[in-house]
Amino acid sequence: MSDLATAVGMSPSNLYRFFENKDALAEAMAGEWFAELLVIMEELVSADMPVEEKLYQFFAKRVVIKRARYEDDPELFESYMELGNEHFDVIKGYVDLADHYMASILAEAMEKGYFKGLELDAVVSLVNTMMQPFCNPQLMMQMMHLATEERLRIVVNTIFKGLHADNGRAIKKPELHVAG
Repeated sequence: MSDLATAVGMSPSNLYRFFENKDALAEAMAGEWFAELLVIMEELVSADMPVEEKLYQFFAKRVVIKRARYEDDPELFESYMELGNEHFDVIKGYVDLADHYMASILAEAMEKGYFKGLELDAVVSLVNTMMQPFCNPQLMMQMMHLATEERLRIVVNTIFKGLHADNGRAIKKPELHVAG
């Protein structure tokens, strides 16, 4: 907390007036970081639009926000990433919620005949893998020039046109392993 206080030009005691420890600070920062993103996801899940556009907007609107945050203040953006890495248990709840919203959109797509032969969990896992440059802020910092809305549109179209079981063999969702 002392390093953080120094970085923001406060005394440690002043910082402790607002946050009792680094965990409390991480929770507050995560809440701030995800607030706008959660509103977008909630609105899109219930939006009356074609499911293809819904999935595109689910990622595109968040890409625009994350890119703007990075471009406005790269150091602050990187500070958020560091704090998120140190307190991934706080961030994981938000990531899981985003996956839940995405799963709702993908389930809607499955009802319309997309992703034949696949289970919802497998589709969520595969889409998450393909969308990393557009949703993982750490990766976005490295691939900002490639994670464009135009490329996102191509990836989403490819998902809807080509994601299905091969030769009738279902793909199972792999076990999740968190690097640490």
